[in-house]
Amino acid sequence: MTRTDGDLDAADLDAFLSAELNRAVAGTEVLHDGLNLSLGIRLVGDAAPAYVLRRPNKLRGEESFLEVRREYEVLRRLRETAVPAPDPVFVCEDESVVGDPFLVTTHLDGVAVPLGDDLPERFRTSSAREVVATSLIDALAEVHSVDADRFADVCRRESTEEQLERVLGQLEAATGATGREPPAIWKVADWLRDNVPTSAETSLVHGDYRPANVLLAGGDRPEVAGVLDWETAFLGDPRTELGYFLLRWRDDGDPTPPLDGLRERYGDEGAIGELGATNERGLAPFTGDPGSPSRRELVARYEERTGIEFENERFYRALAAITLATIWEQLHRHRLDAGLESEREPYVDYVAMMAEQIVDGAFEL
Repeated sequence: MTRTDGDLDAADLDAFLSAELNRAVAGTEVLHDGLNLSLGIRLVGDAAPAYVLRRPNKLRGEESFLEVRREYEVLRRLRETAVPAPDPVFVCEDESVVGDPFLVTTHLDGVAVPLGDDLPERFRTSSAREVVATSLIDALAEVHSVDADRFADVCRRESTEEQLERVLGQLEAATGATGREPPAIWKVADWLRDNVPTSAETSLVHGDYRPANVLLAGGDRPEVAGVLDWETAFLGDPRTELGYFLLRWRDDGDPTPPLDGLRERYGDEGAIGELGATNERGLAPFTGDPGSPSRRELVARYEERTGIEFENERFYRALAAITLATIWEQLHRHRLDAGLESEREPYVDYVAMMAEQIVDGAFEL
């Protein structure tokens, strides 16, 4: 790294971090550059990063995102729970350092599994896939089992209906700006409004719990090393997050949304080719491979550990699909606003079709 997005060059950033950490910093490296810029901070004499600098890149002004100081406070309070997460080290609100406020946390060893990717090779056995699945659902159950009151003054509280209206408001704003009208999406929105549950438990909700935000470590037997990216945490209905997690899980016999309409709109290359693979293997391909439990088995395990019954499951899984479509439409808008090309449109339309099929009962639990 030769220069940051702020006023400091690499040497000045190293000096700044050395002073804040009271440790000699040898340099930084980009670990991830998406919604957040994540820089690994390596100390003198070490080969691997010891800390991570996380600075927001996109969408942080949205209502659903915490300011970095509040994210820091969420992480600080998680240290007193059984939820595995990075330890917060310090927060910096001086925008001159790297262009925006940021926080520094400890670095955790492990690998995440991005959307569409397979598991690391050492976990591609039937027994390892089962452990991955049960470890992921157990970690989610742990998040939803902590004392929510501990986070009441740093996380907003949101009912299921309020969450639905927030998501649909964000979707309306994004599609209004892009001029797009994803097929079937407003039909699903109307169904969700007509079927929103009126009461539910309130828990700490991560807000974006998925395999890409969970670090897996271990040798032949996987384990969760940490849950990352807490900038979307809030207090709300835990079933919304279980539905969001299950959206990525593929069961035998799941339908494949027809891609003919997408090919007519967008051609037969690029994103459409990737969606063809997604149609065959799901959003998280490893979930349909031998050893992975079914959605129903994961729900049973979650219910046993939390005491929360997954009622109204079609609503929660359809809401999850619309939420993902909204996030992707926002990212599409962000790229257009920046004068960049975007291939997000087919993905938004695809997930909207998934939502319609869930509403129609095609994706059974």
